[in-house]
Formats: sequence, structure tokens, C-alpha cells
Amino acid sequence: MKVSLRVNGATHEVDVTPTQTLLSVLRDQLGLTGTKYGCGEGQCGACTVLIDGLPVRSCQARASLVQDKSVSTIESLESNGRLHPLQEAFLKHEAMQCGYCTPGMIMAGVGLLASTADLTDEAIVKAMDRNVCRCGTYPRIVAAIKEAAHARA
Repeated sequence: MKVSLRVNGATHEVDVTPTQTLLSVLRDQLGLTGTKYGCGEGQCGACTVLIDGLPVRSCQARASLVQDKSVSTIESLESNGRLHPLQEAFLKHEAMQCGYCTPGMIMAGVGLLASTADLTDEAIVKAMDRNVCRCGTYPRIVAAIKEAAHARA
């Protein structure tokens, strides 16, 4: 079936099967490989994108069900050659090692920053709890999100 997807501000007509995931469409049909395949079960968060501003596991989201919604991937965050403040904070705090979880972590963090005004360490940890970093950079991730939260204020 043909569906119309709005991804990173652009509309794309794509052919999908009824069970095809948004992740496979993003990576295989649209060439947006920043979104990573991790566990394929919605448990690790490597595939997190924003749908209408909310963090969603794209490995579980059916592409056919996201018509009329706005999908944002890690590729959407750069603007006029400048990284998003959270991307800058991740670099400053070295909040990644292997980097595999980083796009999902950043997208979940961007969703958190957009939806929560007062971010305590506890609130950040709770919100980011479903995103797994096998390298264990959690304290640096929390520090980066806090810095980006202060930068937006």
C-alpha cells in the first residue's frame, strides 16, 4: 500500500506492507540511517524518533499508522549548520562512547526538553530509563540534558 509520511518536514510517498515498521522505512526507503536498529522489541531505545513531538520506538511503530503525523529523526535537529543544543551538550559532556545509542538518547532527550519545564536529576533519570546505553555513560547523559535545559531557559 502507498502511504504519505511527513518526515523531518518533507512529505514522502512510500510503499509499505501493513506490518512494516517505521524504522525500516526510515532506514531502507528514505536513507535516514541515523535512527538505529537495536533490539527490535522496543526495549533499548536506539530507534527512538519523535512522532508529533513525543518519543516513540520506531521499531514498533507501523509505518502505515503514522500518516498525518509529523515524524522527526536525528537528522532533523541540525539547523543552518548548527547542532541542536542537546547535541552540543552531548559533545561537551562526552555523553557517548560507542555512539550507537546516541541518536535515540538525543531524540528522547529532545522530547523530554520539549515537554518538561523543571528537570531534576530524578526526572531525567525516570524519563530516560527506557533508553539503554551499554557503555554506561548515564551520568554524562544526565549532565548533557541538564545543560541543554539550562540553555533553553
